[in-house]
This record gives sequence, structure tokens and C-alpha cells, in this order.
Amino acid sequence: MTQPRYDIELRGCAPTPLAYYLKALGILRLVAEQADPGAKGWWEYDTFWLRSTLDETGLVEFFLETYSPTPLVGPWGARSGFFSTGTKGDSEGAARNALDSIIACTQPRMQTFRRAIVETESVLSRTGFSTKPEKGDDNFRCMLTCRNELPDDVLAWVDAALVLLESEAKCPPLLGTGGNEGSGSYMSGFAQTVVAVTVNRLWDHAIAPCLYEDLSASTGSDQTPGHFSPFATGGKNGSGGFEADTVMNPWDYLLCIEGSVVFAASAVKKLESGSRIAPAYPFSVEASGLGHASSALSDESSKRSEIWLPLWNRPTTQREIDHVFSEGRAILKGKHVATATDFARSISSLGVDRGISSFQRIGFQLRNGDRSNFAIGISRYDVRLRPPVDLVNDLDKASWLIEFRKVASNDKSPPSMKKPLRELETAIFDLTKTTEDRTDQDSSLVQQLLIEIGCANHVIGKSKSLREGNRSKKLPALSPVPLLSPEWLLRANDGSVEFRLAAALASMTHDTIGPLRRHLEPIDVARLTAKKNPSAKWAKEDGDPAIVWGGGILVRNLNAVLSRRFIEAMKSGDKELFAPFKGRCFASLGDVAQFIQQTVDDRKIEALLRGLMLLDWQKVSREHVAELRGAGRPLPHAAYALLKLCHLPHALEDKAIKLSPQITRRALAGDAVGATQLAARRLLASGFPPAVQQVNCPREQILRTCAAVLFPISRTSESKLAEVILAKHKRPEPDPESKLDSLSAT
Repeated sequence: MTQPRYDIELRGCAPTPLAYYLKALGILRLVAEQADPGAKGWWEYDTFWLRSTLDETGLVEFFLETYSPTPLVGPWGARSGFFSTGTKGDSEGAARNALDSIIACTQPRMQTFRRAIVETESVLSRTGFSTKPEKGDDNFRCMLTCRNELPDDVLAWVDAALVLLESEAKCPPLLGTGGNEGSGSYMSGFAQTVVAVTVNRLWDHAIAPCLYEDLSASTGSDQTPGHFSPFATGGKNGSGGFEADTVMNPWDYLLCIEGSVVFAASAVKKLESGSRIAPAYPFSVEASGLGHASSALSDESSKRSEIWLPLWNRPTTQREIDHVFSEGRAILKGKHVATATDFARSISSLGVDRGISSFQRIGFQLRNGDRSNFAIGISRYDVRLRPPVDLVNDLDKASWLIEFRKVASNDKSPPSMKKPLRELETAIFDLTKTTEDRTDQDSSLVQQLLIEIGCANHVIGKSKSLREGNRSKKLPALSPVPLLSPEWLLRANDGSVEFRLAAALASMTHDTIGPLRRHLEPIDVARLTAKKNPSAKWAKEDGDPAIVWGGGILVRNLNAVLSRRFIEAMKSGDKELFAPFKGRCFASLGDVAQFIQQTVDDRKIEALLRGLMLLDWQKVSREHVAELRGAGRPLPHAAYALLKLCHLPHALEDKAIKLSPQITRRALAGDAVGATQLAARRLLASGFPPAVQQVNCPREQILRTCAAVLFPISRTSESKLAEVILAKHKRPEPDPESKLDSLSAT
């Protein structure tokens, strides 16, 4: 007859603090190993559920009557108890007394622990360890001896506490330094708690609160919780008074340590970087001070890695959990990830493939006056397929993101590198945390990331030491951001006027002069515009006079670019001299009108321009720009129509309108009347008599009008301008929204 199974809500288990997450793992592991091999567990609304043949009463009785503690021994650590006589005043006395009590206990469930202690003492005696090994070779030899000769029952704990490489030991972040935390020992604390709970039965009343009561249950002992449960540590301002006592339910501590055994680390060969042996910790990456509200780069000063705890929402056996943790190293583009940013990028595929619903990020940060590491719950990441995240893969080309992160986080790097790194990785984190299928949300996050990429590239471009490297400071040279895919143009489009105008500027190119990008940074134009395999490389020589973009306002920089491209065009020697303003994206006349009327955000346009100019524009197709069509109304005023028709990148109706730099010189001097008069004469001389001979407008407006000439527009828009400004074209009925007739014209 099949035994009935019960679904039990373990309200005492939650993703945070770390102690309660490990407690859930410990309960499932112990029940599966010692009571019901078919037991399953899962997370639901931040609570752990257990399905087994044990009901609530049966689970309590299991832990009180039959639970057999996992043997945790570690003679390499402080206060292990193996090198003490247990006499009064001995610093290891408490640990030794606990070991003696376990050896003396005749209960069948203590048999495994008893045997482990006895065999450990035998191994130490046989190998000559009569006193605690000193740090260094002796300590490593002790660790290696224990790993090779202790019973199999102990190996899971040893592997969770240590990773033994060829000549040194590495310590996973979960258990401090090999099972020790500062001057304390988790192994000693565990042994003492085992004696109190299972041998002396002092805490039978505390098992039910541990399993089923609210996490605020105050039942507890003075057992130090280590870094697992910061709120139970006590200390200054730890309660309503000035100082709180250490209070932790001993069953919480016991089951927390039992759960840590699931995190068995291993040593693997890093095949992607050679044959070097490296430690591999389940779901662990380098500590990062980014990606959460209270983040700070100072949090990275701790050498301890951070852990991403997997949460799953379907009933899962212990065997399946062991499999997930045994391969718990996230993969990104075929390589094991090492940073929190890359882990956040990779969790979609990892979680979907393994049935994981979310990850709880845990950081080990120095707190309590920098005396202790506390396991702090940083943030939660739901597992979802997020197509926009794939865009970040462009930054992996030539390991650009890795190299940028390495240099920016180096203490010898310029301070100006810190902020771009922080903002860039924060933008990546924000993109990975998208929780709804909302195009508007995705586009704003992708756009912000694009802006931060442009900012990072700008910081590198303006620093010669970053572009070429610094041998004295051992800083490698940083390349420009690799050319970004056209997909960014689709994903970052938020439908704003600023985005469309920035895209039009960024798409500007010319066969001889090159793209607009060359006026902002020292880029190798030949490599950038190559017909086959274009790439972004810094120019070999400094001082390019074409770089005219400075730190001033947008209009001033656009006009500087306009003037410089005129100079470059004059130097080209073309017989039919056209304005070098051809683009793959076009600004609509309505968007241009808003720019001239100052109803747009100039700073946003410049920020977007720095990001959009990094695209591989040769691969941009009609499909990529189809969504960038802006409004056609209101039309720009007559001054813009006159100036723009004199600065087209091609002939108008098969007639060339020869470029005349004097027109923009007058406009840049603030002379609207003089500039528009010259433009009208140039159009007349080219066979296009204008209906307006001059336009008067304020200095600021003519400067913005001149800058607006730089935006590429479509042939349809050119024809529209011709219709409303040229005398021989049929003029449409006056449009009440049009600015053409609202200006003084003669």
C-alpha cells in the first residue's frame, strides 16, 4: 500500500537571511537521506514547502528522535577540539568537550559522528599531527590528509569548506576560511549544538518554531550565528535599546550548517584560458558593489565572493537539487561567468534549462564596524527570457567588457573611469531585471544602456593613456567599443524626437570625409569605413584637426562639425560640390522644426548620439530605420528651407546647387538676413527662384537653424521644402501649424 504524502509549509524557511535558505536545503537533504528518499521540496511565495511521507507532527518527531547529524570535523581549523585536553582555560576546551560528549553518547543516531571523530584522531596520530598545524605547508598537508583518508561520510563537508588545488587551499565564500569565521569555528559550534540538541535534549521545544513559526520567533540560545543571520548577531543598535544580545534558535543553526553541505565546491580546469586549475564554487562570482539600491564600489573591497541562491517553484527531489548545485556555474557564450553582471545576463538560459524560477543574490559585506562579514540579501532576479539582454553580447567582442572592467576597477586607473563602469554595469543589471513584457520599458532600459556605453567609450577616447596603455602602471591599452549591431536601433527606439534626431546625425557619412563620429574622437576612419570587415580602432596619430566636438552646448558643436565638414569637402576637390550630410536615417521636418523651436532635450540628443554612432551603420537596412519616421508637421520656418536647399548632398531635380560656405558663415555670425539673402541668391543662380528673398529672426534661432542643416532629410522632405519656398513650385494652402508665413519675409 502506497504511503500517503503530505505537503508541509515550512514557514520558518525563506530565501533570506542566508541561514533560513540553508535551513531549507538541510531539511530536504536530511529527510531524503534518512526518512523518505522520494521527498521533494520547492519555493512558493518566499516560503519553502516539503512533500514527503512525514506530516507536521512526523517531521518534528523525526528531528527529535531519529535525525542523525552529519559528521563535521576539521582539525585544520581554529578551536577544532582535536588538539585540546578539554581542561579549564584551554581555548579549545568547549570544542573538545563537545567531541568527548559525542564519543560517549551511545545513541544509534550518533554512530556516524562517533566513528568520524575516532578515525580523524587516528589519522592525525598516524600522520604525526600532535599539535595544531601552523598556517602554510603544514596546514595544507593536514587538509590534504583529511581529504584523502577520512571516511566518505565526512567528504561532503570537507568539499563544502575547502577546495584543494595543486599546492594551496581555497575557501568557498559560504563557510568563511575553511569552516572558520574570524576566531570562531562553525565546526566547533556545530558539535556543541549537536550535544545540546540531540544528546542532552535541551531544545526540544525549539524545533517547532524553527520549522513552522514566523521568522521573528525569539526562541534562541547564545550560539553565535556567524555571518548567516545578521539580525541574530546582536550588537549596537540591534534592538530597541542600545545593544542587543546574540539570539538564535539552535535548531536554525544546526540545520543551516547541514544545508551548507549541499554547496560542495570543486577544482576544475579552465579550458577557455588554458589548463590552469581553478576553484569552482556553486553559483558564486566575484563580489560587486553594483546592481542594487545601496550599492557602493567600496563593497568590492571584500575578497569574499558573492552567491546567487537558486529558487525553484516545482517539487524537486534531493537528487535533482544535487545535480543543479554540482553544475552550478553559469555559462555565458560558452564560458563560465566570473562577475555579478555576467551572471545576471546568463541566468535566463540557466534558469529556463534547469527549472529555476529566480535567484536571490547574497553578498558578504563588512559591517558591524568592519569587524565581521555579514551575508546580506542584495536583490532578487526572476528568471525570464529577455531578448534585449542579448544585445550586451556585442560588448564581449575582443573581450572589451572584461578589459574595460579590469582597467576601470584598477586602483591605478584615472578616477574618471569609476563612474562610467558603475553606470554601465548598473544599466546592464537594470536591463536583466525587466519583469514585464513591455516594449516601452525595454526600450528605455536599452536606451539608457546605450547611453552608458557611449559615455564609457568617450572617456577612453579622450585619454591617450587609456587608448595606448600605461606600462608604468601596468594598465593595458583599451580599444574602442566594438561596432554594435543594428538591432540596437530597434530595441532602443523609444519613439522620442530626440532618438530620431540622434539617429539621423549618427548615420551621417561620406565616401571621402567619413562619418560624423570622426569629429568626436580619434577613430581610424579607414578601418571604420572599410567595405569588408569594418572595425573600430583608435587612430595611430593624435591631433586630428577634424575632431572639433568639445564640451560645449549641442548647437555650438553641431555648427563646429558643419564648418569642419565644409573645409573637408573643399579639400576633396570635387567638381560638383555637395554638402557632405548624407545619412542612412532621415530626420522628419516636424522633428527638425521642434529642434529649431527648442522644444527638445539637447543633452539627451548628445548622449544618444555618442551611443548610436557606435553602431555598424554599414549593416543598417531599411527594416532597421522603418520605425524612425517622425511627424511631418509643423514645418520648419522659411529660413531653414532656404538654408537646407542650399546644402543638399545631391542635386535637386537634376540640377546641382553648388555649396557656398559664405551662407553658413553669415548664419554663424548671427546675421539671419544676410545668410538668407545669400541663400536666396544661390537658389536663383541655380535655377530655383525662391518665393522668399530674406528672413529675419533672432540670433539664437538662426544659430539653431544653421545647426539643423546638419540633419539628413529624405528626398520627399526636400521636395516638400521646395514646394513651400520656391516660386515656380505650386504652393499649397497655408497650414495654420506652419511657421513659414509667421515670420517677417520680404
